[in-house]
Amino acid sequence: MARHLITSAIPYINGIKHLGNLVGSQLPADLYARYLRARGHEVLFLCATDEHGTPAELAAAKAGKPVADYCAEMHAVQAEIARGFDLSFDHFGRSSSAENRALTQSFAKRLADQGLIREVVEKQMYSVVDGRFLPDRYIEGTCPNCGFESARGDQCDNCTKQLDPVDLINPRSTVSGSTELELRDTKHLYLRQSEMKGALSEWIESKADWPILTTSIAKKWLNDGDGLQDRGITRDLKWGVPAQFEGAPWAGMEGKVFYVWFDAPIEYIACAQEWAAATGGDWERWWRTDKGAEDVTYTQFMGKDNVPFHTLSFPATILGSDEPWKLVDYIKSFNYLNYDGGQFSTSRGRGVFMDQALGLLPADYWRWWLLSHAPESSDAEFTWENFQQSANKDLADVLGNLVSRVTKFCRSKFGEVVPEGGDWGVAEDALIAEIEGRLRAYEGFMEAMEVRKAAIELRSIWVAGNEYLQAAAPWTVVKTDPAQAAAQIRLALNLIRIYAVISQPFIPAAAASMMAGMKTDDWTWPTDVRAALGALPVGHVFEVPEVLFRKITDEERVDWAARFAGVRD
Repeated sequence: MARHLITSAIPYINGIKHLGNLVGSQLPADLYARYLRARGHEVLFLCATDEHGTPAELAAAKAGKPVADYCAEMHAVQAEIARGFDLSFDHFGRSSSAENRALTQSFAKRLADQGLIREVVEKQMYSVVDGRFLPDRYIEGTCPNCGFESARGDQCDNCTKQLDPVDLINPRSTVSGSTELELRDTKHLYLRQSEMKGALSEWIESKADWPILTTSIAKKWLNDGDGLQDRGITRDLKWGVPAQFEGAPWAGMEGKVFYVWFDAPIEYIACAQEWAAATGGDWERWWRTDKGAEDVTYTQFMGKDNVPFHTLSFPATILGSDEPWKLVDYIKSFNYLNYDGGQFSTSRGRGVFMDQALGLLPADYWRWWLLSHAPESSDAEFTWENFQQSANKDLADVLGNLVSRVTKFCRSKFGEVVPEGGDWGVAEDALIAEIEGRLRAYEGFMEAMEVRKAAIELRSIWVAGNEYLQAAAPWTVVKTDPAQAAAQIRLALNLIRIYAVISQPFIPAAAASMMAGMKTDDWTWPTDVRAALGALPVGHVFEVPEVLFRKITDEERVDWAARFAGVRD
């Protein structure tokens, strides 16, 4: 049994996330965590809400609530939606926790002790109309590198170039739209990332097995232009981890907080501390290599926009501390999921958001489509036509139909028990051989986190069962050789249990329904398919489960496409 630490990029507290956010981090992380648990490994799967920064302050003000209250409410909302999608977090924490505050301040002090923090008096954009210094992301303008007109003050989403607000052409406040911006003096703390360039480069070069998407983004930030730059890690804000604290090796930082991109990744560790406080678990054996974490494999899941901070900034914090913290072993990054010819947009009402999706259909419909179309090698696109086709064919026609046909036929001819009689022959041997081969391939893809390939292989295993039944035709054989039909159905009932076990990482609710129908809680992984096909013995009682998946109608598809089209430019 191996030990696996898994973290999903933590979603921002401000608002409910869309399906692209879900498939870019939390959902594939859950798939992997569920698979590893199913194979008997020890897993700690962590996520949290990212609660600090200006967006939370502004959203709270808009809602007319204190920011702490707003964040608590939105954390509860996001946690409930996560449960709705069957995301199997061991803990869903909060970056505003006391644990994260203490740990963030501890890291900052340690980095200063290592000579990796410097104080800088800098010119920063101050919005006269808004009466405040503006965080980088609340300034937009034209990117000096590629000409993109909506580049943020910290990064251009078009070319991913790291920016400072002063680099932007024609900057404006995204709070008020005002261009009345002034450069004023303010003092901040900087992480001396440039001093870490060699160590970071050597570390990234050692990760030959990482996805090209991950390493290419990291190397671009390391080497483009002037290379890796020092990074401001404080901001002029009220809501966040205070930068001035007892024992801090600096003065004059009152009224400032640590930058959200400094404290948010540290929440991965703090989240484990929160988990330990809630459960009595030992967080250090997951995060401290001097306390047992040297045998942990740590995997992170995220969208490509988060890659620079997880390959450079957070590792700089970990490495720079010169303490025995666990570094990530593998970063699985994803491209973007677009919506029907454009982008998801909250402001324009375009696309399906997580709460809306659960209001339309159970989670497994969405889990299956998103994972089987995961944007791994390139951006992917959600269309209602493709969603309907995939749900109806894969889930209803292939998997659901097999379960319904087998259980109902058995009930009508043999009763709700696994029937006796007959023997397996050439056709059954061929099916077992095919499933054995495909299952090994499926396991390989899951272990390699090749999500789409794993989904294709899983569907092929479902199809193999259908093709066997179609050729064997027990509903015809029963008329002349009921014993042989019983043998065929006995195999098929056991196949349902196998399908439940191996499908559970993708569609957990349907898998649970299948197992409940088979009246078993034997979730043993079918390492030996022939042996697994005898797990439900002759005489074992079952019941016909509810329909696993209904079909999506054309009328529903047209209605939903219109409802979520939003406002187009």
